[in-house]
Amino acid sequence: MIAGGIEIETPLCLAPLAGVTTLPVREFFSQHGASLTHTEMISCAGLIRDNAKTFDMLKVSEHEKPLIVQLFGNDDTLVVEGAEVVLKMGVRFSGFGVNMACPMPKITRNGSGAALMKNPELAAKMVKGLKGLGLPVWVKTRKFENDDDTLRFVEVLAEAGADNVCIHGRTCAQRYEGVADREIVRKAADRFPGLIGASGDVKTSEDIREYLSFGCVEIMLARGIICNPYMFEEFGGHVRTQEGRLAEILKFSYRAEELSGEHKALVLLKRFAGSVLKYSRGSAELRRQAMTADSVYRLREIIRTGAMNYDNRIYTDRDMLKEDNV
Repeated sequence: MIAGGIEIETPLCLAPLAGVTTLPVREFFSQHGASLTHTEMISCAGLIRDNAKTFDMLKVSEHEKPLIVQLFGNDDTLVVEGAEVVLKMGVRFSGFGVNMACPMPKITRNGSGAALMKNPELAAKMVKGLKGLGLPVWVKTRKFENDDDTLRFVEVLAEAGADNVCIHGRTCAQRYEGVADREIVRKAADRFPGLIGASGDVKTSEDIREYLSFGCVEIMLARGIICNPYMFEEFGGHVRTQEGRLAEILKFSYRAEELSGEHKALVLLKRFAGSVLKYSRGSAELRRQAMTADSVYRLREIIRTGAMNYDNRIYTDRDMLKEDNV
C-alpha cells in the first residue's frame, strides 16, 4: 500500500518518540511488524551547527524498513537547510517529517513543535520548502480546541503539499493527559481522504481497527508499544508466549548494547522490561528489581529469571492493559 507517498506493507508505523526511537529500537520494531519508523526529533539548528549529538541520532541500519527523518525548527529556511544537510550525508531516508506536535515548553518556547500550530503561514512555508527537495513530507500535529481550526490547519498543510498529516487527538495544553479525541481524526479523514494518519491512545488491535475504519491511511503507535512491544505483531495475528516475549527482549539487549553502549542500552531495556515481565510469576518483585538494576548484565539476569518462571498461555494486547499490583 502507499501512504504519504511511501510504499509500506501495513498501515502500522512506529511514531517518533524522544529518547526511545533510537537505532536499536527502530531496528527491533522493524523486525517485529512496524512497516515504517521515525527517528527521534532532529534539531535543524543542531544539523547546521554540526552538533555531534545531533548527527549521532541519524545513524541508521540496513535492517530498518522505510525510515522518516523527523525534523524540528522555528524557521522555514532553517528547516530546509537542515534537511539539505541530511541529504548531503547520503543516508537513504524515505521522507522528511516535520514535528508540529511536541507540546513540551523546551520545544514550543522558541516557536518549534506545537507552537507552529499558531503560525500556519510559517508551517506552510516549511512544507513547501521541504517538498522542493524531492522527498515526501509528513507532518505530525495535534488537534486545536476547536474542530474547525484543526481542519483549517490541515487544509493549509495539504495546500502546501504535505503528503501525510498525522493528527494526535490531544491539544497542546493537554500534553499527554486525558483521552485522545478520535472524532476530530474521523472528521479530518473524511474531509481529506488519503491524507490523514492517526496517533493517540492506540493500545489494542481494536483501537487500530477503529482508526482504520475512519479512513486513516496509517496509524502511528507510540506509548502503547512501551506497554506492549509486540502489538505490531499481534495485529498481524502473530502472538507470543511469555517465554517468546522475554527471549526477544534478551536478544534486543545485546543488540542495543552493541549499537548504543551499555548505559543507553540499560535505559532502553528498562523501558520495555517492566511490560514483558508482567506475566512471569513473581512479576511485581521482578519488575521492581528491573527498574533498580545498575547494569545490563544484572537486568539480563532478572529477565532470564522471568523466562524460567512463566506459564504457557498466550497473552493478548487486552491482557496487557489489565491492572496489576505494581
